[in-house]
Amino acid sequence: MALTKGDDYPIHQTAEPIAYSGTDRNFYDRYFFNGYHPSEGEDFFAAAFGVYPHLNVADASFVVVRDGVETALHASRWLGDRMDLTAGPVRIEILEPLQKLKVTVDAPEQRLRAEVVFDGRAFPIEEPRFVRRNGTRTFMDYTRLTQNGRYTGWIELDGVRKSIDGFVGTRDRSWGVRPVGAQDSQQTVPPTPPQFYWLWSPTSFEDGSFFFHTNEDAVGRAWNTRAVWCQDGDGEADFHHLNGEDEIHWKQGTRHAQSAVVLLTDDFGKPAGTVEFSPLYNFQMMGLGYTHPKWGHGHLHGELAVEREDVKLSEANPQQPFNLHVQALSEVTYTDAAGRVRKGRGVLEQLVIGPHAPSGFESMLDFAK
Repeated sequence: MALTKGDDYPIHQTAEPIAYSGTDRNFYDRYFFNGYHPSEGEDFFAAAFGVYPHLNVADASFVVVRDGVETALHASRWLGDRMDLTAGPVRIEILEPLQKLKVTVDAPEQRLRAEVVFDGRAFPIEEPRFVRRNGTRTFMDYTRLTQNGRYTGWIELDGVRKSIDGFVGTRDRSWGVRPVGAQDSQQTVPPTPPQFYWLWSPTSFEDGSFFFHTNEDAVGRAWNTRAVWCQDGDGEADFHHLNGEDEIHWKQGTRHAQSAVVLLTDDFGKPAGTVEFSPLYNFQMMGLGYTHPKWGHGHLHGELAVEREDVKLSEANPQQPFNLHVQALSEVTYTDAAGRVRKGRGVLEQLVIGPHAPSGFESMLDFAK
């Protein structure tokens, strides 16, 4: 039986029932959230929820960083109905589309509970469509919306409940095709060495938000990028679009940033300011399933599986492949074209695999010298 609750909503994208989502087995549909205090402390949380219709799997993660320890709750189940936004103890609710969402966690056996409400500060940004191929094979073809917001609610970990009222952060939604589930057993021909350079840096200031991302090839050419400044309350037509070029100072022996700056220009190449990042620590994205050796996105764990995982961040080996993907909670300074200086916070997400000439990386996994 293919018909589900979603088929009673006008959201079809093909001539088939919603359950089928076209023909690519790597199709996915995903929610992401992160949050942190705008000016003090180092507590951090993140959440993710994904559905993989052709694999008939849904999975979710909720992560808390306290006192240098990253605690991750992983959950996976058989999908069934795509309108059921739960995976074990994690639930997503859309309270107001494109504006307000809620994440609930109720995992007493894992000693983790939470009620987290996100409220958008401006209309979401639609990032350019991401299309990338390895030879003739499609590696990714997806769209993402990104939105900064403010949080209310609480998180209870190991019996200690803390309010997150006043926290800021980001949520995104992405959907389309990228590698999920079991790896393809047939290699691309001719063989294509892996190469991926990704920075994503939504940042929060008192009166607005700055967004920058870039995908670059091995010689440093950006094939997908965007830089945007949004005042609180802006609609899509109000966004201030810029051009950004990143400069990263890599930490020795890693592929993680010691510091970073985005150099801004306007559409005529005139300097339009700088955004400087000073990382406090790295949140390991494997806590949300990204490159996780066991809890990778779309993997089958049976009808329902739930597990807690604790990682001491100071002991995470930055040279392990599954630790490459990070979000660095950062202090951020934005100096605009008029010389106005804003202080805020954000994340500098990094995933760098293979060669990247501007960084001095020459092989699959060499590290900064």
